[in-house]
Amino acid sequence: MFRRTFWFTTGVAAGVWATTKVNRKLKQLTPESLAATAANKALETGARLKDRAVGFALDVRDNMAQREAELGEALGIHDGPELPVARRYNAIESNRSTPKYPEHIENTTYSHNRNEDH
Repeated sequence: MFRRTFWFTTGVAAGVWATTKVNRKLKQLTPESLAATAANKALETGARLKDRAVGFALDVRDNMAQREAELGEALGIHDGPELPVARRYNAIESNRSTPKYPEHIENTTYSHNRNEDH
């Protein structure tokens, strides 16, 4: 009698265990679960790719600055070329020396203030 009880209990436990495993696997294979798993894996992959791309860009920037410094030393260029002085002031000064309007217009009492009559 003890043997029958033992094997009956073992069979019930195996059946419960197998049923639980099958139900878990079926829940994992539903369309909603598969979509969620795929989305999570896509997000993880995207984050890894982004981190790698950012790291690559930073490495390229560092190496570019290093190579630029090496080329500058090799060519004897330590600073950027000196830029010419801004010519804007010269243009303003030259415009003041030449009258904008003919003399007969400048000698009138008309002011060019548009807000004067309002």
